[in-house]
Amino acid sequence: MGKNARQTSRLNAKSTLKPTRSPREESLATTADVLGKKLVNFAEPIKTPEAGIARVISVVNQKGGVGKTTTAINLGAALAEVGRRVLLIDFDSQASMTTGLGIKGPALREQYGSIWYLLNDSEAKLEDFILKSSVAGLDFIRGHEDLAAAEAAFVSEIAKEHKLRKLLAPVLDKYDVILIDCSPSLGTLTVNALTASNGVIIPMECEYFAVLGLSLVKKTIQKIKENTNPELEILGILATMFERKTSHSREVLELIDKEFPDEVFDTIISRTVRFSESTVAGVPVTAYASSSSGSASYRRLARELIARGGAK
Repeated sequence: MGKNARQTSRLNAKSTLKPTRSPREESLATTADVLGKKLVNFAEPIKTPEAGIARVISVVNQKGGVGKTTTAINLGAALAEVGRRVLLIDFDSQASMTTGLGIKGPALREQYGSIWYLLNDSEAKLEDFILKSSVAGLDFIRGHEDLAAAEAAFVSEIAKEHKLRKLLAPVLDKYDVILIDCSPSLGTLTVNALTASNGVIIPMECEYFAVLGLSLVKKTIQKIKENTNPELEILGILATMFERKTSHSREVLELIDKEFPDEVFDTIISRTVRFSESTVAGVPVTAYASSSSGSASYRRLARELIARGGAK
C-alpha cells in the first residue's frame, strides 16, 4: 500500500460509545397498515446476488433534514447485512454521512482522501480512497466541506455532468450497490449524481411543505432523463420522520399516496431518537441498536428495494 493510501486508511476512525436500549420499541408502521390496504411481506433475499456491475442509487431531495443521510447509511448497512457489497459516497458539503460513519475532527477537515479531492485530481484513483466502515461489506468515500464550491469550480468544464460517472466506472464491478448521499440542492453535484445513477430514492418528511417540493425533484429527474441519463428511474418515495400518533403524518402520507400511488415505498421510517444516538456513536443504527424499530425499518426497506428490482 502506498503512502497516500496509508494516509487515507488512518482516517477511518471508529467510535467506542455504547448504545442505550429501551425495554420496548414501537411496532413498525407501513403504508399499507396506515392506509388500511392489503398488508405486504417481502421475503429475505438470497445472500449471493447475481453477478454484474453495481446498481447506482442517488438519495435525493432538495429539502434538507428529511432523512437522506440517515437513509443512505442505514439502507447501505441493511443491504450489507444481506450479503450485498455496498459503497457509500458522501456527496454533500456538510459531510454528515462521513460524520455518521465515525470520522470527525481534523480527519473530517482533511481534503486529501475525500470525494472532492478525487473530483479535482485526474491522476487520483477512487479505489485508493475507499474506507471500511464498522459494518462488514459496507465501504465509503468521505465528503468534504469544499464540495460547496463545485458550482463555481466546474462552471467552465466540458461534460462536467459526467465527472462522478467517470470516477465510479473502475469500481462498478466490485460492488452490488453504490448509494450516493446528495446535497440538499438541485445544482451541479446533484446533476452529477443523477447522471451517474440507475435509480433515485426520494426521502420525504411526513410534513405538508415537503410535499410541495416533490414536484420540483421529479422535474429535475425528468430533465436528467432527457439530457444526460435516459435510463434514470425513480425507485420510490420514502416517507420519513413519520409519527403514528399525529393525524398530520397520516394525512401527508395519504396525500403522497394519492398523488404518486405507484412510487411510494410500503416501508415507512418512523421518527426515533435511535438515529440521532447512532450518529453520535458513528455507526449505523443497525449496529448501534440492532433490535430497534429503526433498524427493523431499514432492513425491511432493503428487502423491499431488492423485491422491487431497485437493487440486486
